[in-house]
Amino acid sequence: MTELKQVIIVRKKKAGGHGHHGGAWKVAYADFVTAMMAFFLVMWLVGAGTKQQRAAISEYFKNPSMTAGQSTMAPSGKMGPGGASTSMIKLGGAMDLPKGPGDQEKFAKPATAQDAEKMAKAQEKKRLEQLMKDLDKAIADSPAMAPYKDQLLLDITSEGLRIQIVDKQNRPMFDTGSGALKAYTVQILHELAGFINQVPNQISISGHTDSAPYIRADSQYGNWELSADRANAARRTLVDGGMLPAKVARVVGLAASIPFDKADPAAPINRRISIVVMTHDAAKAALSEVAMAGTPE
Repeated sequence: MTELKQVIIVRKKKAGGHGHHGGAWKVAYADFVTAMMAFFLVMWLVGAGTKQQRAAISEYFKNPSMTAGQSTMAPSGKMGPGGASTSMIKLGGAMDLPKGPGDQEKFAKPATAQDAEKMAKAQEKKRLEQLMKDLDKAIADSPAMAPYKDQLLLDITSEGLRIQIVDKQNRPMFDTGSGALKAYTVQILHELAGFINQVPNQISISGHTDSAPYIRADSQYGNWELSADRANAARRTLVDGGMLPAKVARVVGLAASIPFDKADPAAPINRRISIVVMTHDAAKAALSEVAMAGTPE
């Protein structure tokens, strides 16, 4: 009897025959979306950034091994691939980006030392103009200072913000022929001390008299000495009112050499104390004059 043998055939399917039904396309699509998001992010930064920031981005892509002429060394001290820095280009946060013409000026970086100097002067001028506005409002609103507002004169000069306290008929600032301040003058100067402290600028104080000759019994004390004593008395009173002593760059008596009312040198308005909140350049020039005056020939 013939013996039958059963043959078992095993068929194996080759993998990858239907690869298009797998997940490879998802990876490619994710890479594409990521690249597009990065592209649009760069476009947004280029559109929203300042001229200096766009220049930094451009320089980076021109030469990745250098960022705006700086070292390619990363903060950790390591170099990135191909010599490029592993640190990011500094662009600042979204809140730091300029949003209008005013912000463009605020965030713009000076290109040269001359531009930086101009910017500093413009900012200083704005500070002094704001101080004048604050003072003008305080004089109008303060019950203590309002009665003397016609004796407080404010203006901006080439040297800075000038505050002049002038005599008025029947209302002098000082006792006759003396450096002793009237009580209301002390009050005015105490009020001014706080405002002067609001800005970092130094001040100059000058005393002025009218043209009437003043000679004391000792014949050696005249308008020059009197004006200098009054200027120094104003300085002491400002310091007593809280002004920082280091703010004073110059105290000088000018007698009747610079009258306020040139048409009438004997007018009471010529008797005044002038306080100038000086610009940086004016303060520097004043200190240089003092230094040169003290240098022996």
